[in-house]
Amino acid sequence: MRRLLGLAMGLALSASSALAATDIKFTLDWKFEGPAAPFFIALDKGYFAAEGLNVTIDTGAGSRESIPRVATGAYQMGFGDINSLIQLLDKQPDLKVKAVMMAYERPPLAVIGRKSLGITDDPKSLEGKKLGAPPPDAAFGQWPAFAKVAGLDTSTITIENVGFPVREPMLAQGQVDAIFGFSFSSVINLKAQGVPEEDIALIMMAEKGLDLYGNVVMVNTDFAAANPEAVKGFVKALTRGYLEAIADPAAAVPHVMKRNEVLNEAVEIERLKMAVAQSIATPAVKANGFGGVDMAKLTRSMEYLQTSMGVSATPPAAEKVFDPAYLPPAAERAVK
Repeated sequence: MRRLLGLAMGLALSASSALAATDIKFTLDWKFEGPAAPFFIALDKGYFAAEGLNVTIDTGAGSRESIPRVATGAYQMGFGDINSLIQLLDKQPDLKVKAVMMAYERPPLAVIGRKSLGITDDPKSLEGKKLGAPPPDAAFGQWPAFAKVAGLDTSTITIENVGFPVREPMLAQGQVDAIFGFSFSSVINLKAQGVPEEDIALIMMAEKGLDLYGNVVMVNTDFAAANPEAVKGFVKALTRGYLEAIADPAAAVPHVMKRNEVLNEAVEIERLKMAVAQSIATPAVKANGFGGVDMAKLTRSMEYLQTSMGVSATPPAAEKVFDPAYLPPAAERAVK
C-alpha cells in the first residue's frame, strides 16, 4: 500500500511539473534552414526544458511578416527584422511587441546579382538594371535608404515584384539582373540553381554605408509582463544554442536536417557559416558579447528608416524597441 501510495504521489508530482511548464509558440522568419540551427539546438538538447519551457517552433513567411504574429498573441515569441519592428511601433505605439535579443548584429540585407549581367560589388553597377524584389523582403524594405547612401540614380533602375519561390530562379535564368534578399539565403540558393560562384556579385548594404541592425528575438509584451522568468529562460537557452552554433556550425546543422529532409547538409553548413561570419559573430559581438545592442547605434539607425520606411521624425525611443532586461549576464554571452 505504501509503495502504491508513493508511486501515486510521484506520478502526481510529475504531472504537476509537466503542467507547470510554460508553453511558448515561436515563429521563425523563414524556413527550417542552417541559420535556424541555434533554436533547434536549444530544443533538442533540453535547454528550453531546463528553463521550465515547452517550446514549439514554426516556419515563417518573411522577417517582416513574423512581427504581427507576435503582436497579436498568435505566437508568444518570434524572430524578425528590428527595422520593420521600429516602423510598426512608430505607426502603432501600443503594438504589443518588443525585441529582447539581437541575433543579427549586422543585417544580411543584400542585393545579389550576376557578374555576367553587369553587376559587381559596386552599387553603381545597379543603375540601368532590372531588380527582382519580393514585397515582404526586409532587404527590399531598405532600398530607398540604401539607394540614397549609395548615391544611386533610381530613375534608371526597374523594380519588378517577384515572389520568394521564383526570386533566385529568375536571376539564374537572366530574367532579372539582380535580386534583393538575405546574403546567406540567396547566394546559396543561386548556387543550387546552377549559377557558378564566380558569377555571383554580392552587395552587402551594411558594408556600403547602411549601418543598421538585423533580426531580433521578439516577445508579446502581455506575455512578457505575465511571464518574465519564462522570457529570461528562453533567451538564456537560445543564447546557449547560438554560442554552440557559432563554435561549430557543422555540428549544429544536423539539428535542422532532421526537420527538413530535402536539405543538403553541406549546403546548410555553408549557409550557417556565412550567417555566422557576416551577421552573427561580428567584430562588435566578439568585443561586447552576443545578444545586446548599442542603444546609440539603434537610435541613429532610425534616421535611415525615415528615408526607407517612412518612420517619423520622432520615432520610438530605443528603449521602447529593445529591452535588454531579459539577457543573461555578459559573461554568459561572450563569444570567443
